Amino acid sequence: MLRGRSLSVTSLSGLPLWDVQELPVEDLLLFEVAWEVTNKVGGIYTVIQTKAKTTADEWGENYCLIGPYFEHNMKTQVEECEPPSPAIKKAVEAMNLHGCQVHFGRWLIEGSPYVVLFDIGYSAWNLDRWKGDLWEACNIGIPYHDREANDMLIFGSLTAWFLKEVTDHVDGKHVIAQFHEWQAGTGLILSRSRRLPVATIFTTHATLLGRYLCAANIDFYNHLDKFDIDKEAGERQIYHRYCMERASVHCAHVFTTVSEITAIEAEHMLKRKPDIVTPNGLNIKKFSAVHEFQNLHALYKSKIQDFVRGHFYGHLDFDLEKTLFLFIAGRYEFSNKGADIFLEALSRLNFLLRVHKNDVTVVVFFIMPAKTNNFNVETLKGQAVRKQLWDTANSVKEKFGKKLYDALLKGEIPDLNKILDRDDVTIMKRAIFSTQRQCLPPVTTHNMIDDSTDPILSTIRRIGLFNSRTDRVKVILHPEFLSSTSPLLPMDYEEFVRGCHLGVFPSYYEPWGYTPAECTVMGIPSVTTNLSGFGCFMQEHVTDPAAYGIYIVDRRFCSPDESCNQLTQFLYGFCKQSRRQRIIQRNRTERLSDLLDWKYLGRYYMHARNLTLSRAFPEKFHVESSPTETQDFKFPRPSSVPPSPTSSQHSSPQDSDVEDEDERYDEEEEAERDRLNIKSPFTLGQVPHEKKKQHGEHKN
Repeated sequence: MLRGRSLSVTSLSGLPLWDVQELPVEDLLLFEVAWEVTNKVGGIYTVIQTKAKTTADEWGENYCLIGPYFEHNMKTQVEECEPPSPAIKKAVEAMNLHGCQVHFGRWLIEGSPYVVLFDIGYSAWNLDRWKGDLWEACNIGIPYHDREANDMLIFGSLTAWFLKEVTDHVDGKHVIAQFHEWQAGTGLILSRSRRLPVATIFTTHATLLGRYLCAANIDFYNHLDKFDIDKEAGERQIYHRYCMERASVHCAHVFTTVSEITAIEAEHMLKRKPDIVTPNGLNIKKFSAVHEFQNLHALYKSKIQDFVRGHFYGHLDFDLEKTLFLFIAGRYEFSNKGADIFLEALSRLNFLLRVHKNDVTVVVFFIMPAKTNNFNVETLKGQAVRKQLWDTANSVKEKFGKKLYDALLKGEIPDLNKILDRDDVTIMKRAIFSTQRQCLPPVTTHNMIDDSTDPILSTIRRIGLFNSRTDRVKVILHPEFLSSTSPLLPMDYEEFVRGCHLGVFPSYYEPWGYTPAECTVMGIPSVTTNLSGFGCFMQEHVTDPAAYGIYIVDRRFCSPDESCNQLTQFLYGFCKQSRRQRIIQRNRTERLSDLLDWKYLGRYYMHARNLTLSRAFPEKFHVESSPTETQDFKFPRPSSVPPSPTSSQHSSPQDSDVEDEDERYDEEEEAERDRLNIKSPFTLGQVPHEKKKQHGEHKN
């Protein structure tokens, strides 16, 4: 009988889902396979890297990640060591003895999980043989010119070989292997075709064909049931990759995906309904001081204000204390990431702010990497002018302070007309003249290589947002990732996000959406959509998301123009909030971070492992039936959440510094209600219990 300890768990609403036991991890080995292990090439890296600590704490030495070996990553991210498990040690030695190069060590991230890394190039001489093995297993051929698919075949073949060696020496332990995306899927296909005693899970973070179709600006979600899948994949010359992905999905004991919207997509694209939705989380670090994140917002906002002072020198005729900083960030996918609808909404917002004579100014940053030559000269000049003015002001201030100090020591009231001499006045006049500029502040910080055809710049020209004095909405395109070493905006991404007021991510295709999730854990409100996994997640688990600073645009059931109007109203409503209301909203947003903590969301993965054990080893484990099991498994909706204060909903514009004296708001009372409604522990599925073998039963 496998040993396990009971775990009392309930849903967020306080209702039990079903009884559960923790897995007896001492009798199991868990492997997680992904091309992004120690290899930062996409969002899956964030999933693996942030989840590692929670999984390592739970599984200890029985948890190991499998990925590709790259020398530069190995030197900077991995500390080589001996495998603690005899089975893994024998597997590594056996493969190295037969002409492979397998590395083992600890990944130097939180949790320090063990990693097994395969050198793909070192084993490339086996490629033709392994292509034959894949063809025999599932009749999938890979073209010689598709290097990425060939690399994935080598990686998958090495993974299957490694799992075979492990299961040969595992001494009674059961092996679970979770494969992320089609890049790792070949290992799953080969493991199943060779009937290895491994419980397999396949997780798709976005379907391969879905990405291609959305990139082509196709009305994807309204035609999910109408696509000729084989034809679409063939026309895009990815049919073999699609077949690898689909075969992985159907070979796995358990199929999972990261969001409800991706589950719908996968059911149509891959022809299998996911068994479980496993949302993505983050490692949440709470500050010892409750409102420390508010202090960080003020600190980093001042740094952004310094940049804005330089960028808009000569045109700084707006009050920075009444200026809101908005941003969008991510891969430069103009339509998929919603940059098109965002720019259109900004044009309409600019009109509303001007018509209603609102004194709020909105500065919007587009942080989307694109091809550039170098920094824009005018942008660099702006920062130089700002620094020169700062130095001039400090110089005059020191002379002024010394003369004032001497006069006070003598017991005299200084004559302010004499305290500044002619030289000081001349210096200040020269400084003022240096701020004169004959052109408008640039809309981009860099020289774009494809300036004339760039989608963002072309749209800016069409809608006429040129940062003129009359515009209440200013636009800055920063076509490069942020860095603390930049001469323009010396801030890391996290610091920049904390300094902004609102993140806007009106994506059309976003299987999960880490950018709004990161805003949430930093206490920054954000705009998302019901076509993003994050938006669906919040819509499902928070009764009034907008009250918590999560604005969800309907892009699924509305026309583009209706969605744009809704986004405009969200932005305009945000601009009308008072300073105090924004502080209250940030407090609420930050409290939602508990929903995104891997300590809670990791339980979804636990349930997937329970289920895959019961399916892979039905003679050994079973999951008791439950009305909420597997297919309809969902994170429960809380019974209620506190509504937003009535004074947060103003029908007309108001000054951002005006405080409503009659507004009733008790931070401690509301936080306590949130702890009851949102932070309640919850459980996932039934653990597989060992089942006594009946007479006549045999292992398949």
